[in-house]
Amino acid sequence: MARRLGAVLVAAQRNKCARIAFAGLAAGAIATISACTTGDVFALQPAVDVGSQTAAVPQPDAPQYAGMQRLVPSNPYMTQAAYPRMDEPMSPLEQMPASEIDCRNELKRMGVVYQDIQPIHEGQCGIDYPVKVTAIGSVAMKPAATLTCNMAATFAAWTKNELQPAARWRYFSGVKAVHQGSSYSCRNIAGEGVLSEHGKGNALDVMSIELNNGDDIDVRKPGLFAFRTRGFLNNVRADGCEYFTTVLGPGYNYDHRNHFHFDIKNRKSGYRACR
Repeated sequence: MARRLGAVLVAAQRNKCARIAFAGLAAGAIATISACTTGDVFALQPAVDVGSQTAAVPQPDAPQYAGMQRLVPSNPYMTQAAYPRMDEPMSPLEQMPASEIDCRNELKRMGVVYQDIQPIHEGQCGIDYPVKVTAIGSVAMKPAATLTCNMAATFAAWTKNELQPAARWRYFSGVKAVHQGSSYSCRNIAGEGVLSEHGKGNALDVMSIELNNGDDIDVRKPGLFAFRTRGFLNNVRADGCEYFTTVLGPGYNYDHRNHFHFDIKNRKSGYRACR
């Protein structure tokens, strides 16, 4: 009996110790949890060591753009020379000689519609400061003529002062268009080794003259009874000699059988060739 009671007491003692230990563990856990904050819970570090934080990579400074930037071609076979540079200006009017500027002012005064184009250099031929004329006032130039400014101004003055008044007098109509066959053209005079004035931009060949009333006057030698046309073409030839240094037309030779050739060739002693 005494042995059984001792065993019961020992078991009870062990149960008491277990309860005390369990209570202690529970109290410790509660104290530990109560000491933690929500921030501590969510700030838990991963179990894997990822090392220290890497330094921030420096970012390049933003490019300072100043106008248009040079483009780099994506095609390796193309060079940067293929791309026009905005900082390489075209030849401005201010770089022209004063005489060329004055001439263009005269073109504007006479109502000439023209465009400055790039210099032409073609062997012994060429024009340093060419213009492309599309109209003289209300008179169209068909097709547009590439000339020196001096030739353009001379032809414009003749058109306004002589050609249009002659058409109104003979046909009671204004001039609608001048049809030209050749302006600038790099070639020699036919049958000679001398450079033509066409190769300098100082010549223009007129094939026909179109009037506002619908008449188209062919400048070839008119028939025997075409009195009005003959009188008009005689005016064209004679009045042209007051403006140009060379006027050659039908009746002069075979090469000029179908057009009037006008040029401003500079000859010694002021000689003019009107034939």
